[in-house]
Amino acid sequence: MSDLIVFGTGDVAQLADFYFGNDSDSRVVAFTVDGALLKQDSFCGKPVVPFEEISQRYPANRHAFFAAVGYTKLNKVRAEKVAVARSQGYRIASYVSSKATVFSDFKIGENVFILEDNTIQPFTRIGNNVTLWSGNHIGHHSIIEDDCFITSHVVVSGGVRIGAGTFVGVNVTIRDRVQIGQRCVLGAGSLILSDAPDGSVFSPGATERSKVPSSRLRRI
Repeated sequence: MSDLIVFGTGDVAQLADFYFGNDSDSRVVAFTVDGALLKQDSFCGKPVVPFEEISQRYPANRHAFFAAVGYTKLNKVRAEKVAVARSQGYRIASYVSSKATVFSDFKIGENVFILEDNTIQPFTRIGNNVTLWSGNHIGHHSIIEDDCFITSHVVVSGGVRIGAGTFVGVNVTIRDRVQIGQRCVLGAGSLILSDAPDGSVFSPGATERSKVPSSRLRRI
């Protein structure tokens, strides 16, 4: 059992505490945030300390580190905190759910967070600081570069490459062999059939509300 320091005090941090505590060989012993943003001295029943003080209070030779931050600034904030912790000598933890489907050749980088019901096919590569929320399909021979955030029920077909810093919204589908550039935003429900250059944004229109109220529907 290894002791873990988690950066963050939001929903993602609370989930990290739950997943690590119930489905890994690590346990969260404290949380940390930037000192200027410290508003509470405990979270999930554990102490919260200024990020600037963790190396003194929770030494790197006895603790690992995990940044439980969402996709703020296209994952840049999460990447920055990992870089600082690594420079201080911390081992950067990762989590892969026991309920995810992976194979013997699967390897991950640092600060990876893979939740339940992900299917990750053989010959897939996943970089550092990548989040895969629940229920995704990551096709064979695909590459997900560093600092990406993939939400839920995303279909990444075979041979896809997703560039660093990219956000992929709920229910996105990416056709096989498509190359997604760096720092792209693929909005919920996007269907990506061709390559996308760096900085691309896809934003499908929302379904319009019918002018007919439900009380006038005859077959429901």
